[in-house]
Amino acid sequence: MSSRTDSWKRELKVGAVVRRSPGVTRWAHATWKPVAVIPGAPEAFWKELVREGEVVDYHAGTVGMELFRADVEGYLVSLNMTVPSVWVVMDKDENSQSPSGWVVSTVTASAHEALDALDSGESIVEPVPIPESLAAWIKEFVDMHYIEEPFKKRRRDEIRVDGTEDAKGDPRIRQESDVFRAPANIKKPRVQ
Repeated sequence: MSSRTDSWKRELKVGAVVRRSPGVTRWAHATWKPVAVIPGAPEAFWKELVREGEVVDYHAGTVGMELFRADVEGYLVSLNMTVPSVWVVMDKDENSQSPSGWVVSTVTASAHEALDALDSGESIVEPVPIPESLAAWIKEFVDMHYIEEPFKKRRRDEIRVDGTEDAKGDPRIRQESDVFRAPANIKKPRVQ
């Protein structure tokens, strides 16, 4: 028996391909950058895929990519980028088992979730192009759940905020007389 909430979430195993390139400075011996994803990939941990000289592509890991109904706006942002992308998030390898010192923690289609991961400053977060089959899978989910909200123009409040208050002084400054006195009662000196 399926419940009515079964269609609110989807999950697919996705592999992340990470490229090791030679470093450009003497302090960085190599750079590690996510470059692709493999939809429906089997489990793997830093399996070498392609080697061209000093550049090596690894199947760094396979994680479950989840789609949630509440995140469809983030998926639309990713699908509507100049190059439609999913985001690979890599965190420090606490167990020191990967050759890069990083492990794939998340693959997400939500640009909003990727932005949240960037906020910590401790993760590698990179957009990678979406394969057409994965883009179609995400688009189908978005089409099922996205409801565009009409633009509502806000009305201004009727209160005037640009007016000034005559004769009200600064309450922190001691006054000789009542700070709430009416300006009409104050005699102004004559100018001759």
